[in-house]
Amino acid sequence: MSDITPHNARNGDFLAWPFFDEAHRRLGAELDAWCTRELKVDHHADTDATCVSLVRQLGRAGWLKYCVSASHGGALDQLDSRALCVLRETLARHDGLADFAFAMQGLGSGAITLAGSEVLKQRYLPRVASGEAIAAFALSEPNAGSDVAAMACSATRDGDDYVLNGEKTWISNGGIADFYCVFVRTGEAPGARGISAFVVDADTPGLTIAERIDVSAPHPLARLKFENCRVPASARLGEAGQGFKVAMMTLDIFRASVAAAALGFARRALDEGLARAKSREMFGQTLADFQITQAALGEMATSVDAAALLTYRAAWQRDVQGQRTTREAAMAKMFATESAQQVIDRALQMFGGAGVVSGAIVERLYREIRSLRIYEGATEVQKLIIARELLKDG
Repeated sequence: MSDITPHNARNGDFLAWPFFDEAHRRLGAELDAWCTRELKVDHHADTDATCVSLVRQLGRAGWLKYCVSASHGGALDQLDSRALCVLRETLARHDGLADFAFAMQGLGSGAITLAGSEVLKQRYLPRVASGEAIAAFALSEPNAGSDVAAMACSATRDGDDYVLNGEKTWISNGGIADFYCVFVRTGEAPGARGISAFVVDADTPGLTIAERIDVSAPHPLARLKFENCRVPASARLGEAGQGFKVAMMTLDIFRASVAAAALGFARRALDEGLARAKSREMFGQTLADFQITQAALGEMATSVDAAALLTYRAAWQRDVQGQRTTREAAMAKMFATESAQQVIDRALQMFGGAGVVSGAIVERLYREIRSLRIYEGATEVQKLIIARELLKDG
């Protein structure tokens, strides 16, 4: 295993870039030191129990406070994209499951932060920040993944309540969440304009876990079923028919952080590849002495820096310039995830057979990066978003 201390030449000096202020630099260094000291994830243990434990651990240490605003138990007055990215990159560089646990607290509660009533914010957000309540974001359906406007899960108004019927799938934290931010069709208008969002507690009658889903990089994932699931109208997030807008605003905030997680995976893979290249002896020299290895390392390092520049540009534009960053976040997410896949693949190749042994760091990274190219908008969807924004500006 390579050295992953925070301020070596590869991993620390990016925090000196002008995208950051001193608080971000301290945050990155402090989290890195905490991860090195405290983060001991057993990937062979029960995944559900491990994720619950990680949420509690991150909450006790104060890191989850960056997922909500200060007025509701958070660390900052408002969500800070650069802080979220620094935190996710650092966690991902140490362990992907820890990054997942952190990220879902933010994504799962983001719609409440953006559109919830004060009552809902006070009920849920402090518990998210402390790690006492586990959050989930329920948007995708069996026939409505990338095409969110095609969702069929519905909610019908019945007096002071709404009654939900239908299914959601590929829901991260499904099965362990204490509450779900659920997006359903309420029919105020056709397509995306007829969607509303609700907070649904996990123990609400009519909500069941229909299926647990196992994937290559294990994390809690499930299909949810709603059968005459009754929730009060006061659980609605924002106005009726505004759910799609709330969902897109939430994803816009956290999309750059997905790029940051991919960046953390790529940095770790580069570190592992460098360590392997310098230590692996073959044909009377080290792997690093071969020009073909040097060329691969050069391309890997360049990809990492390019991804970092795109990622932190998007976060900086949102935080400092107050710009809408749909295009920039899509570029960062697309490039960082795709390039991380290539960096990790090359690092694994340097390990030869040892790289595909179950449990090896590069083998785990290889499995963990794959889903990032799909969730929160697949690469192909990011390309469409970028093109749409270009055409709109033109």
